[in-house]
Amino acid sequence: MTESEQPSVPLSTLLADPALGLRRIAGPAGDHRIRVSTVGTTEIEDPTPYLVGGELLLTAGVRLPLDAEGIDTYVRRVVSAGVSALGFGVDPVHEEVPRELIAACDRHGLPLLRLPPTTPFVAVGQAVYAAIAEARNRELREISRAQSALATAAARPDALRSVLAQLSAHTGAWAVLYDAQGTELFSAGPRPASPTPGRVRDLAVRTTARVRARTGPAGRAAPAAAADHEGGIHLTVHPLPGADGTTTTLTLGQAATAAPTLVHRQVTSTATVLLALLTSPRHALGTDTHSAGALVRLMLGATPAEVSPALAPVGTTEAEQSWVVVHGRHTPPHSTQTPHPGDDPAHLATLATALRTPYLHVDGAELKALFPSAPDARPEAPAQAADLGWVLGFSTPAPASDLPHADRRAARALQRAIAADVPSVVHTEDPLTVHGLVPAADAQDLARTRFAPLDRAGAPGASVLLDTLRTWLTQHGSWDRTAATLHVHRNTVRHRLARVGELLDVDLQDPGVRMELWFALHWLPDGAAETDG
Repeated sequence: MTESEQPSVPLSTLLADPALGLRRIAGPAGDHRIRVSTVGTTEIEDPTPYLVGGELLLTAGVRLPLDAEGIDTYVRRVVSAGVSALGFGVDPVHEEVPRELIAACDRHGLPLLRLPPTTPFVAVGQAVYAAIAEARNRELREISRAQSALATAAARPDALRSVLAQLSAHTGAWAVLYDAQGTELFSAGPRPASPTPGRVRDLAVRTTARVRARTGPAGRAAPAAAADHEGGIHLTVHPLPGADGTTTTLTLGQAATAAPTLVHRQVTSTATVLLALLTSPRHALGTDTHSAGALVRLMLGATPAEVSPALAPVGTTEAEQSWVVVHGRHTPPHSTQTPHPGDDPAHLATLATALRTPYLHVDGAELKALFPSAPDARPEAPAQAADLGWVLGFSTPAPASDLPHADRRAARALQRAIAADVPSVVHTEDPLTVHGLVPAADAQDLARTRFAPLDRAGAPGASVLLDTLRTWLTQHGSWDRTAATLHVHRNTVRHRLARVGELLDVDLQDPGVRMELWFALHWLPDGAAETDG
């Protein structure tokens, strides 16, 4: 325990106690930062070898030096030893506090208290220790209330957010949870102005890297907190501990305008343990007996509809038992060296917590998940999934008997999300089309490849040949209507199309070929063939 964490009381508390009758007669006035952690009595000329700092040092001046220089030396010594204040008892040695002592205490900034003859030194000690005990009891009550609130928050469906919110409320700090790459997963409390969030993130990433570098051959590393202070903002980060003694890839960060107190550290310690438990594979991925029993029944031949009630939340009626299927693909930024998410238990547990389901499976960069839902609810993708690098496709809610169809809908929704370059897509009941099934990027690549041989066409150029082909297909293969539309002779149309068939090595009289070329023309990017050969 550091000196700042020693149980102590403000000096102002003692001055305000009428039973003691203490009066400040020298030193800084109105400074509420001065605190007393213990009381000592001394009558020797140099008490510094017996001091530890933080004392209210009491003396009757029995061995006080007689000259001003000696008194100044005495005061300078006790100040250098860390004494918080000096108490001088008048009578029987001195009728009043010596003026030289008052001057020296003013000079060195040491609070000097006058003790009346009716106040025994023992009474001052008793008052200090009683005040310290009461302050400690208040701290313990505050810690107990905070721990109770954190435990309640951990039982909520949105446990991670709720725990961070309670941590922020009881510490006054902005609280944030990061992954190993510094991605902000959850946060709570008033967000500080820039650049503080970036500084917290950088401190978290550096601390995680440093802890990993110290990991021993057995894979164990003691989680180590780190702190920084700049511009009146206090930053702290705490890598979350793993259940097996290792360090997880998650880090709790905090930013506050005041230094953390002992109470704040105790509350943060409790929150760190809860967050570690909530993101552990055992908690987030589910090992309850209901899930295990459902798996056994499936392996022994039961249908999904038969085991669905065992997996649905408690209290859900049969009419309310619907499921949403999720398909996902992990596409982290190229700048991050992210391992396969299935190999990272903390990543997997955080994703399961964000999706609010223990029922998920990750194979390499592919994800499949199930979560219960009301039949008429519309699924929503959590922002944390995109932050973790996931693109998701959601089915609409379906009964357990219709899960194969929901699985296909989720797969198509994922394809649409990837093609549109958006974080997620929820399946809709829109009619299926070929254009909706083929990702845009793949369709454009196919079209470019299909028509690439036309670049060797020579005059009149690939763009003219493509325009002739598109017009001819639009006119359902009519030479005359095509010629009229293009304002050329019908033989010119025949010649151009013969050249297209030759370069593409296709039979334009084949309906299947015409259909394929029609789709390819639809997918061809604008301007892709607007060059003359």
